[in-house]
Amino acid sequence: MISFQNVTKKFDDFVAVDDISIDFEAGETIVLIGPSGCGKTTTLRMINHLVKATEGKITVDGNNIDEMDEVELRRNIGYVIQNVGLFPHMTIAENVSLVPYLKKVSKEDREKRARELLEFVGMPAEKFYDRYPEELSGGQQQRIGVARALASDPDIILMDEPFGALDPITRSILQDEFLQIRDELDKTIIFVTHDIDEALKLADKIVIMKDGKIVQYDTPENIIKNPLHGFVEEFLDHDSLLKHPEYIYVKDIMEKDPVTISPDSRYGQALAKIKKANVNRLAVVDDHEKFVGFVTLHHILNHLEDEQVNLEDIMKTDLPIITDQEMNVSQVLSLMADEKVGQLPVLDAQGKLLGVVTRAILIDILGKN
Repeated sequence: MISFQNVTKKFDDFVAVDDISIDFEAGETIVLIGPSGCGKTTTLRMINHLVKATEGKITVDGNNIDEMDEVELRRNIGYVIQNVGLFPHMTIAENVSLVPYLKKVSKEDREKRARELLEFVGMPAEKFYDRYPEELSGGQQQRIGVARALASDPDIILMDEPFGALDPITRSILQDEFLQIRDELDKTIIFVTHDIDEALKLADKIVIMKDGKIVQYDTPENIIKNPLHGFVEEFLDHDSLLKHPEYIYVKDIMEKDPVTISPDSRYGQALAKIKKANVNRLAVVDDHEKFVGFVTLHHILNHLEDEQVNLEDIMKTDLPIITDQEMNVSQVLSLMADEKVGQLPVLDAQGKLLGVVTRAILIDILGKN
């Protein structure tokens, strides 16, 4: 765990970071974000002592970094920056192996590790091992920067706007690759960006900063749904939630009081309910409130002349259901598309009807702007 305790950083009379206290849990990806000059990069660089705190204490796994050897501290923390910082006179393998070399790892082990990491970041050793940085694209150089940061197998990786200088397509590709790498590695990653969409996509937790202070520290979902400060609302895109349907859940959007009817009801009763509620379908539930099917206005109108038939004879029963209210909108859309249905009942573990999600609800939610 990384802990900041009343940390302040001043550059002459300018307060870059103003009395922050925060803990970063091991294994999480924390994204620092805010406008230029908010203190996010200074906060990042204080972790590996590239910038020294003016006041307060920073600890890593309970150890005060002011009492640690700076060189050893930095060699045990991976560091990736925007302009990569590869040494042009060194081969790709030599760049990746630099920290293990400085830590006096054997040549054989360095070469093995370099080959493994090149494969890991999608740049096969047989193709890139002996090449030089100038021969690579910006995206390829950034992958090498990530490989180099991982070379000594550090527990902590600092990333300072690593994708900021890349074109949008390459940036999106590397973000996806980053997520794969993050999921495979048990690392604590502190990531600085100015792009809110990048933060929402990559973070386990987000730190929003302004004027050297922490305005909100929370999960991406809570940042979007429950901004605690007017500045956070302004900083978010007005449609941030719509861009991230994975944070919109069934429990948030389902129709919680759908109009219901008994399966032994007659058509006249069903038509009266449909007219009164101004709906085009009814959920059919039994005496124990268990869902048994849907009947639509279309079904009823097609059987008006069958006076002896009850709703249970015409209702649609072979339907997919939702039992997990934490299912998100993207998953619901996929289920609807796969099953070719326009409504899905939401049931509890006993089969009782809790609500209904319809295509109309989804269109209304996702169509807002």
